[in-house]
Amino acid sequence: MAKMRENKAKRKLDHGEVVTMLMGAHNSPDMIDFMGQFGFDSILIEGEHGPVDFGHVSDLSRACDLWGMTSIVRVNLNLPGVIYRTFDLGAQGIMVPHVDTIEDACAVVDASKFGPIGHRGAAGGRQSYGVENYVQTANDETLITVLIEDIVAIDNLEEIVTVEHIDVFYVAPGDLAQSMGLTGQTTHPDVQSAVERGIATIVGSGKTAGMLVNDSTIDAYLSKGVRFVGIPWSPWLASGARSFLDKLA
Repeated sequence: MAKMRENKAKRKLDHGEVVTMLMGAHNSPDMIDFMGQFGFDSILIEGEHGPVDFGHVSDLSRACDLWGMTSIVRVNLNLPGVIYRTFDLGAQGIMVPHVDTIEDACAVVDASKFGPIGHRGAAGGRQSYGVENYVQTANDETLITVLIEDIVAIDNLEEIVTVEHIDVFYVAPGDLAQSMGLTGQTTHPDVQSAVERGIATIVGSGKTAGMLVNDSTIDAYLSKGVRFVGIPWSPWLASGARSFLDKLA
């Protein structure tokens, strides 16, 4: 009898380690398969701002499985059917946008976990194949990430972080800036102050803080206690392309 696949990102968080999440145009299994060789812990599959829909999740998450990477789908709505259907199709994790209140956070958990924790629809799906006790063990292998991306969420964060079974509270500066009337100004001092407050609240509560990083900011965020880092690969591609073309010029 098969065992359920281990969730690499979730296990590393359990052990107090830093988890990497590669971000980019992961809209084809071939692209994910190529990225697997580099050793990232997880891949973000973009179902909020990108073209990924339910029909794509099985093959995209299957490509992650080949390399032992955790497949994390950013869904577009905090709705039970959207969340548990994503898990049923093979995702090992979800990322839910605009979690602004404790009620929002509780709703995510309720839709993501089978009883007695929540009320996820009682079905199997791709990750259940050959697993005899899937419903009993799935709760241990599903990773939940919530996006803290509005100033109201920062203001409510002390309550939000009390919700159990959420693995990562991920602070998102872009939407946060917009919610503060500072659209596009992620480096504005007020936005940075809100980000710092959010990270401090999460880390101070003993929970895992997530953050978008790049080569120049990762050390600073790790020093603040961030243990889940999202890193886009497109700047690396752009840098290499510019360097090559500059040499030709």
